[in-house]
Amino acid sequence: MLASNKRTRTGARRRRRNAGAASAALAGLLLAVTACGSDDAVRDAAPPPVPDDLECFSGSLSGAGSSAQENAMTTWIAGYQSACSDARVYYDSIGSGGGRNQFIDGAVDFAGSDAAMDPAESEDALERCGGTGTLNLPAYVVAIAVVFNLDGIDSLNLRPATIAKIFDQEITRWDDPEIAEDNPGVDLPDMAITPVNRSDDSGTTENFTRYLETAAPDAWPHEADGQWPLTPRESAQGNSGIADTVKRAEGAIGYVEMSHVHGMSTVDVGVGDEFVEISPEAAAQVVADSPRREDSSGENDLALDLDHGTTEPGSYPLVLVSYEVVCQEYPEEGVAERVQAFLRYVVSPEGQEAASDETGSTPVNDSLREQLLASIDSIGTA
Repeated sequence: MLASNKRTRTGARRRRRNAGAASAALAGLLLAVTACGSDDAVRDAAPPPVPDDLECFSGSLSGAGSSAQENAMTTWIAGYQSACSDARVYYDSIGSGGGRNQFIDGAVDFAGSDAAMDPAESEDALERCGGTGTLNLPAYVVAIAVVFNLDGIDSLNLRPATIAKIFDQEITRWDDPEIAEDNPGVDLPDMAITPVNRSDDSGTTENFTRYLETAAPDAWPHEADGQWPLTPRESAQGNSGIADTVKRAEGAIGYVEMSHVHGMSTVDVGVGDEFVEISPEAAAQVVADSPRREDSSGENDLALDLDHGTTEPGSYPLVLVSYEVVCQEYPEEGVAERVQAFLRYVVSPEGQEAASDETGSTPVNDSLREQLLASIDSIGTA
């Protein structure tokens, strides 16, 4: 368990307001995609439940980044703002790379990122964070789906090397013998494959390419990166952009965070001698035993080193851990308290279950939650 390194907090905390509005929200969660801001999220759907001891702040808090988080963030913002009438939380789902850049530049208070800040980025953020380090807080854990569009086919078995060759444009037709071998009895069409990748700097892409690099090293000759390494056949902005593109084009295949699947056909991924269907439970197995990344910036930085190449039975190795990137200390008065209040809700059992109900994500377990809360407690003002 991490030491809390708890700092004295300035200012009185406001306790939960408008409890009636929050409890009335039990009717349901929104299923929305919001690009920036949160007022629409609150207006358009009943908010999720919140903890009885929720801490509220007065003022605004801004974030930007991961589109994989956008549905979860919409849910969290709706719940928090409905309970805290004086709070405004804004989130612009511009992609992980853009979010990290805006955070480093001081344009937003926190970043959502599907890849932890690397040491060079943390160095760049020193001025923004008053000379202190950055913290990577793994608040959103979700599987990445390989989705495709073939009329009459709901699922396919694909081994890691086959997936790698498809996205490397080595396997170009759906009736290729390598695909057919693992899908006996499936009427595969004589049709061109159109792989669809992200056009923006994306943490989902970084996790997907890291999976290919780790699980199929002989078939994927590229290094893991947030930028797609090939000249694309087709590309799109954000998870929702890839999902929309695949839905429109028969023969297309892409990769999206699980909450963007919405009934699309998905791949059962080869793991050892079996094929594993995407699910929160299968993804949880990969995260549970993941060690801390060796280049983490300190005891309160919780960047994880995922084993995308696992062959453990029943595990789904195509997993995305999305982080909230924050300063260890904020130069601006009051920002630390606002960040703390909102993130305590995000990692709370209620916040995690709300996101899971909405997106199919895997709620953090009690052990990781304890570490997250200790790290959030350590955030201060420079």
